[in-house]
Amino acid sequence: MSFKDFITNLPEVKPPLQKRLPFKEKLKWTLMVLVAFFVLGMIPLYGMSKNALAEFEYLSLILGAKFGSIISLGIGPLVTASIVLQLLTGSGILKFDLTTAEGKKYFQGVQKLLGFFFIVFEAGIYVFMGGLSPDPLLGPQKYFLMQLFLVAQLVIGGIVILYMDEVAGKWGFISGISLFIAAGVSKEIMVRAFSPLTTAGTFAFGTGQAPVGKVWALFTSLMQGNPKAAFLAFWAIFATILVFLLSVYGQAMQVEIPLSFGRVRGYGIRWPLKFIYTSNIPVILIAALMANLQLWARLMQNWGFPLLGTFQGRIPVSGFVAWIYPPRIFEKLITGAFAFSDILHALSYAAFLIGGSVIFSIFWVQTAGMDAKSQAKQIIASGLQIPGFRRDVRVLEAILNRYIYPLTVMGAILVGILAASADLMGALTHGTGILLAVMIIYRFYEVLVQQHAMDMHPMLRKMIE
Repeated sequence: MSFKDFITNLPEVKPPLQKRLPFKEKLKWTLMVLVAFFVLGMIPLYGMSKNALAEFEYLSLILGAKFGSIISLGIGPLVTASIVLQLLTGSGILKFDLTTAEGKKYFQGVQKLLGFFFIVFEAGIYVFMGGLSPDPLLGPQKYFLMQLFLVAQLVIGGIVILYMDEVAGKWGFISGISLFIAAGVSKEIMVRAFSPLTTAGTFAFGTGQAPVGKVWALFTSLMQGNPKAAFLAFWAIFATILVFLLSVYGQAMQVEIPLSFGRVRGYGIRWPLKFIYTSNIPVILIAALMANLQLWARLMQNWGFPLLGTFQGRIPVSGFVAWIYPPRIFEKLITGAFAFSDILHALSYAAFLIGGSVIFSIFWVQTAGMDAKSQAKQIIASGLQIPGFRRDVRVLEAILNRYIYPLTVMGAILVGILAASADLMGALTHGTGILLAVMIIYRFYEVLVQQHAMDMHPMLRKMIE
């Protein structure tokens, strides 16, 4: 068996036999995967004594993980595998013919093999570099065996997440990666907005301590005559709502290209190109990259090699990771802690986020069949053409090139600006999390509406099929 045969025959989730699953069937599988994700997050790692990653709550949201549980790896290995494959493909080191079914299957097989590799690799890194470790009072031999047992549990959890992602993508509405991120971020926003508990986990009312939920904190601060704390709580809520509305507006913007059927006169459609052309994928990639860099920096600091920077608590204070960690500019302005270096810090963070979004957007367009040439072939294969132009792939490709790459770059810049703005303004959760949740939920809503319409109108379903 050749390497290519091995890659294309890796174990996979069998797709449904029906061409189109009913709405209720997709909803059932989506809810089952979501419930399984939350249940797995409540299963602790057996034999773990120290969880040095517990304080990185934001990173766990972006990585779709629950540090200290069997799914501590989350989607980190899957996204890392995607990033590496994007870079290898974009640089020309690896080449795939994504215009054929065999080429797409080979690409997906390589991505899955990389996913398996990074599951094992990151599990070893988490344990052997002290992020998740057993009781140090065990003897040397038992300590090492317990480390191996922790790695085995993490690997099992990582593989389960990988196949849950496949189940959600093939049998549900959206991919598991998107589903896990949206669920985690939505839960975080609700807790940050409405939780009546303190950071210690006790009820805040009557104790004089501030609740975690900013809505309650706003009213409590007003009643206590603390305008500064009240304004900070109000600003966090306002910033979250503002970024949410701008994200929805950006998602709704699109360019429509008029097309007509060459053999049917007087009938045409509009081919939509969204302003945020590459949707949420590049945001997931850059957010996961930044999360991985911070995790690596912390683990390397624990190991005694702080090459990427150092931390005090959960905040990076030096090195590269400090410059890609967002300073809360508005909070510092209100509290009087603002310094000129915060401006440089904010600019470096925004530049990294925006630049990374643009780079991953360009790579994604090339590898996901969203470039002008692939879109032109798809349009021609559908029997469509632009009115007034020759029905030729090269002509259509030249016209689409005027829109696709500008939309790719401008949409990525908008995404980076929105995510950075939310972080710098001090929203309820990090900007990348809000942006991802909005984009995923908006896409989920579009899929639900389309699926429901197809179930409700059999004639429309027959036309589409």
